[in-house]
Amino acid sequence: MSQAQDDLRDLERLAVELAQLAGDRIIASLGTALAVKYKKLSREEEAEAEFRDPVSEIDSAVEAVLRERLAERYPTHAIIGEEEGGGDLPPGDYTWVIDPVDGTANFVNGFPIFAASIGLVHKGDPIVGAVWCSTSHALRPGVYHATKGGSLFFDGARIEAVDRSAVKRRIVAMPNLMTDMSLGYEARQTGSAAAECAFVAAGLLAGARFDSPNIWDVAGGVPLVLATGGTVLTRQDAAHDWKDFTRFDAPRGVVWRQPMIIGGGETASALALTA
Repeated sequence: MSQAQDDLRDLERLAVELAQLAGDRIIASLGTALAVKYKKLSREEEAEAEFRDPVSEIDSAVEAVLRERLAERYPTHAIIGEEEGGGDLPPGDYTWVIDPVDGTANFVNGFPIFAASIGLVHKGDPIVGAVWCSTSHALRPGVYHATKGGSLFFDGARIEAVDRSAVKRRIVAMPNLMTDMSLGYEARQTGSAAAECAFVAAGLLAGARFDSPNIWDVAGGVPLVLATGGTVLTRQDAAHDWKDFTRFDAPRGVVWRQPMIIGGGETASALALTA
């Protein structure tokens, strides 16, 4: 194994450690009274919903711990987090992209699907992903993880592909359940983009479409999907065609946010027809 591969494994181990740490903190808080705030919305968003994007005290506390651990281990690396921000991706630098609790609305309501996402990006290229999920293909919490060019693992054990060809109507995650799904899929909403990325990688979902995810929603999950040979598509806006994802690229001063489709090649192509 080369030095570069050794370094990548070390980074993966740290990502898994941080994802598990976040999961442990989340589980420890279950059943306690939580302070919940709501993010300030834009004027257009306020017209749609007054209380749409909750933030719990656990979100903020977990992100603070993750930032502290990263600063200790890699003080020269940049960090982007959902709660404290961090700006855009510095060119040529390693940037950790973290979402301490993805699916906060589920979490604060006690609905048991949520995740913690840790991604590492180098020059816009997602090279490490670790997503702790409150449930999994094994029906228990755990961390899905992968490195660029590697395999998909769950808590250190490699996940083998499952043949679901006998299932005639696969499930896909969609932002709008009213979308025409006459192409032979059943639509679901989980409330957690990070969990959906992990579930697609593990074969629980055939695919997923996200209308406008932030980089912290998907940076940890994209390496998981790519590790299993999945397809990742993006486009700049509704006026552009879907293209193969290559890197998280955005103008300077702007945090990446673009529509995305993930899944097997056939499923990804089918979902592209729905948007």
